[in-house]
Amino acid sequence: MAGIATPWVDGLTIGDVLRRTAETFPERDAVAFPWLLDQERRLPADATGMTGFRLSYRRFDAEVDRVARGLLAIGIQKGEHVAVWATNWPRWVLLQYATARVGAVMVTVNPAYRAAELAYVLKQSDAVALFLVERFRSSDYFGMVSEAVPELKHPRDLRKPLGCEAFPRLRHVVSMQADAADGMWTWDNFLAEGAGIGDEQLAARAAQLQPGDAINIQYTSGTTGFPKGATLTHRNLLLNAFHIGACQQITESDRICVPVPFYHCFGCVLGVLCCGVYGAAMIVPAEYFNAEATLAAIERERATAVYGVPTMFIAQLEHPTFRNRGLSSLRTGIMAGSPCPIEVMKRVVDEMGAGEITIAYGLTEASPVITQTRTDDPLELRVSTVGRPIPDVEVKIVDPETGRTLGDDRQGELCARGHVVMLGYYNMPEQTAAAIDADGWLHSGDLAVRLPNGYYKITGRIKDMICRGGENIYPREIEEFLFTHAKIEDVAVFGVPDPKYVEEVAAWIKLKAGETATEEEVREFCRSHLAHFKVPKHIRFVTEFPQTVTGKIQKFRMRELTAAELGLAEHATA
Repeated sequence: MAGIATPWVDGLTIGDVLRRTAETFPERDAVAFPWLLDQERRLPADATGMTGFRLSYRRFDAEVDRVARGLLAIGIQKGEHVAVWATNWPRWVLLQYATARVGAVMVTVNPAYRAAELAYVLKQSDAVALFLVERFRSSDYFGMVSEAVPELKHPRDLRKPLGCEAFPRLRHVVSMQADAADGMWTWDNFLAEGAGIGDEQLAARAAQLQPGDAINIQYTSGTTGFPKGATLTHRNLLLNAFHIGACQQITESDRICVPVPFYHCFGCVLGVLCCGVYGAAMIVPAEYFNAEATLAAIERERATAVYGVPTMFIAQLEHPTFRNRGLSSLRTGIMAGSPCPIEVMKRVVDEMGAGEITIAYGLTEASPVITQTRTDDPLELRVSTVGRPIPDVEVKIVDPETGRTLGDDRQGELCARGHVVMLGYYNMPEQTAAAIDADGWLHSGDLAVRLPNGYYKITGRIKDMICRGGENIYPREIEEFLFTHAKIEDVAVFGVPDPKYVEEVAAWIKLKAGETATEEEVREFCRSHLAHFKVPKHIRFVTEFPQTVTGKIQKFRMRELTAAELGLAEHATA
C-alpha cells in the first residue's frame, strides 16, 4: 500500500477530532445500533435524539455536547475521573466523547465485575462519578452499586456530593437509562441539569485541554493480582486509531461492525475512535457479543469491516445461519486480542470474504496496537505473522533474563517504545517501573520472533511457557498444529503440574458440531508431526472455555480446574 500520510489528528484532542469530522462529514452515519430497532426496550427519542438508534455525525456531535454540558453542570472538573459501567449501550459512546470534550478521564469498568470488583475500581481510580446501566442478563448493576455504596439509599439533594465513607471522592451516580434507583440521577434529569450551560463554557473548558493530558484509564484483566489501571492520553489513543485505520485503508465510505466490548481498548479505540477519525460508520450488533446478531448486522448494514477476537470469528463461522448470510460487503477488519490461529484466519478470508482482513497485536498499556499487517500484505504474512510496527513505534526483541537485544529469528520478549506507551499505571509507581524501563521501553511479557523481513510472530506468553523435564514448550506451536485437524473447532494448550516432569502438556479441545474424537486419536495425530514431549498428556473435550468478557481464553483457570480434577494441585510450583 502507499505510504501512510502524516496523522492529521496529532496535536488535537479527542473533542477537536470529533468536531472536525462532524464538520467534514455532517450527514454520514456516525453510529447505528440495529439491535435496538426491533427491541421493545427503547431509549426515549426526545432524551437522546437517537431516533431509530442511528445518528449522523452532525447530530452525534450535538448529542455529545449535550452530555458534556451535563458533566459540567454536575461539577466535573478537568482531570477528574468518571467511571462508566455498562455493556455496548448507545450512551456509552456519547460519554466517551463527552468526557474527553470536558477533559475528564474516563474509567472503563468491566461489565462482568461484581460488587466487590466495582468497589475496588471506584476506590483505586479515585472516581468522582459513576455512570451505569440498570442490568444485563443476570447482572443487576443498580443492586450491586447500592451494595457497594449504601449511602445511595439515604434521602439527599442529588446536586450535593454523596458523602460516601468508602469512596470519599465519589460525588454522583448517574443512570444511563430513563429509570434510576435511589440516590441516582436519571439520564433525562442529568441532561436537563446541563441545559443552562452555554457554548462559551464548553469552549472555555476545551481551551484548557492538551493532547498529552490523561483521558482514559483502562483496567487490565487482572488474571494475576489486582487489576492495574493503564493511563492513556488523547495522543496515545488518537494516533493508535489513525494508524490502525490506515492499515485497513479505512475511509468515510467504510462501515465498521464492532461486536467487541466498548470497555476494552479494542472497542473504544479501534472501534469508536477509529470511526471518528475517518468519518466511518460504526455498527454495533448487540450489547454483548452474539454471533447471530453480528452476522445479521453485517448483512443488514452492509458492513465493510468487522472486528473480533478469534473465538468471535469461530462462533460466526460455525453458526447455523452463516452459509445463508449475504456478507459480500465485507472487505477488511481486525482480528486481535489473543493469538490468531492460522486456519481461522484463512477461513475468514475464504469463507467470510474479508479478503483484506488484518491482524493486530498489542496490549492495553500500548493504546493498544503495536504491530499490524496491512491490507496488501501477501496472505502468507497475514495468516502467519502479526505484521510490522505501526509508524513511529520502535520494537525490539530482548532476552527475558539478560535484557540483551536479540537479532532476527531469535525468540525473546517483545518490547515497544513510542507514542503507544501509556503514561503508567494509575497510583501504582512500582508496577509502572516494572513495565516501562528507564529508557522508555514497554515490556510486553509476550514471547516473539522478528523475521528478516521486519514482520513479527508472537510465540507465546513468558508465563505460559511449559517447562517439561528441562524442555521448553510453547503452547502456541501445538495449538496451531491442532487447528489443522479437520474435527477441531477450537483448542487451548497449557501446562499442568506433574510430579515427575514438573509440568506436563494439557489441552482442552472443542470439536466442530456433530464430530466425535477420542483422546488417543488426537495424540496419534500429534505424534505424527510433533516431538514426543510436545504431545498432550492430558486431553479434555469441552463445549466452551472459561473466558474474559472480551473473549480471551483464561488458561490460568483451565490449569486450576485440570490440576484439581487430576489431583495434581499439590505438585504446583510458583
